[in-house]
Amino acid sequence: MRVITESEVKEVIKYPVLIEELRNAFKADINVPARMHLDYENPKEEVDSTLLLMPSWEASEELGIKILTVSPNNSKYNLPGISAVYLLFDAHKGGIKSVIEAKRLTSMRTAAASALASSYLSREDSKVMLMIGTGALCEELIRAHSTVRKLQKIYVWGRNKENALKIVDKLKDEFDIEAVNTIEEKIGDCDIISCATLSTEPLIKGEFIKSGQHYDLVGSFKPNMREVDDQLISNVDIFIDSDMAKKETGDLKVPLENGIISDSSIKADLFELTRKEKEGRTSKGQITLFKSVGHALEDFTIARLIDKEL
Repeated sequence: MRVITESEVKEVIKYPVLIEELRNAFKADINVPARMHLDYENPKEEVDSTLLLMPSWEASEELGIKILTVSPNNSKYNLPGISAVYLLFDAHKGGIKSVIEAKRLTSMRTAAASALASSYLSREDSKVMLMIGTGALCEELIRAHSTVRKLQKIYVWGRNKENALKIVDKLKDEFDIEAVNTIEEKIGDCDIISCATLSTEPLIKGEFIKSGQHYDLVGSFKPNMREVDDQLISNVDIFIDSDMAKKETGDLKVPLENGIISDSSIKADLFELTRKEKEGRTSKGQITLFKSVGHALEDFTIARLIDKEL
């Protein structure tokens, strides 16, 4: 059994390889049961925390499970909101192959899934990206999206501009990148808008959408969380990572329940896109939106890749 650290994950995983591994995994026959999602009381914070258990396996080959917690208020302690570990087993004889620190594993597989979706949904000539949110996913989403599109300019917005400036300083040697004061001042100039926050109130308003844009929503994973408003969600073509997105994220669950959108508003999931069962972007002016809540197949894929490369 090996213990694999976050620094080893960062060193060994490259986005061009990971994105293609994910593309192949969504086409493959891998068992992925519904994940277990348990909210538990956290009286000291007056807001619930979350425990997620995410298993998957390929028969007689490998089996994996990610165990993670989500603590929404951790930013005030200068701590990550997500803590996670991944256990990879030999599915034939049952032994543990690897124990992997999974914070970066989670960030990188999430970003890679967004980039995979973007390869089907964003315009091929997309050049400008707005990154909303400055947490652990921020720099990974920027790097992943830039793998599938030739981005020439990146804007970053966060509730705390100092955090946005830190991201700019960290990535300035890789990208033409700039922190902005408001979302509204630059969103109309952007081709790809990626949002990774724990917001419970919509940050992106439908009045600002523009023909040809692609929206990548990563943060909202509970029914009380919203990153976009009803006006936006009802004026875009929606794509998801899996059916769990309809049940878990407020960005879809609430509008579905209120009749703002219907099941027919959701055009395809990543399984259907990668298998070419359904189309992604069909015109330059189409406005697309990808909503992900995370899928155990993605964790399984990156964990196997890490184990193989090391």
